[in-house]
Amino acid sequence: MEIDFNKNNDGLVPAIIQDELTKNVLMLGYMNQEAYNKTIETKKVTFFSRSKNKLWKKGEESGNILNLVDIKSDCDNDTLLIRVNPVGPTCHKGSDTCWNEDNVQSFGFLSELEDVIRNRKENQEDSTSYVASLFRKGINKVAQKVGEEAVEVVIEAKDDNEELFLNESADLLFHYLILLQAKGYELKDIVEVLKSRS
Repeated sequence: MEIDFNKNNDGLVPAIIQDELTKNVLMLGYMNQEAYNKTIETKKVTFFSRSKNKLWKKGEESGNILNLVDIKSDCDNDTLLIRVNPVGPTCHKGSDTCWNEDNVQSFGFLSELEDVIRNRKENQEDSTSYVASLFRKGINKVAQKVGEEAVEVVIEAKDDNEELFLNESADLLFHYLILLQAKGYELKDIVEVLKSRS
């Protein structure tokens, strides 16, 4: 990989730091050739500090280091994307990211759906909510619904109606997310189990 450290007069290129697991952007730093080489050599992300005018290994004082996973250069070879496994919060102010956001894994729309289901679980008195009514009926009813939806997915899988198959699959996933919440778990817990098996 060739990096154009000479594109800017200061010999620095921006280095975007991304969590390997969550895919969240944690911070932005700058590297010169020496910082890049040190990062490759030690597998710990090292920047060039513009304020101190010297190399700076992230976490050298706090212990919140960034373990290198991968480095990629952009199409112009003047910006780096560095994927890391962070140890502790990344921001010097103590937050997970320099944007003061929690560095949690997101599954996009499914995470939004989990939030809605969690809200219904916490507000079971809502008589207009189907999900709240399932929580009120208890774990046996929730588990029964997952079983019913699973059977319907199997039946539709044997036919050629893709729309019915996809709708039943959506129903199964929806009810499974409810069951996870009823048991006190989330998708991230299942992902951890699957990752441990790989």
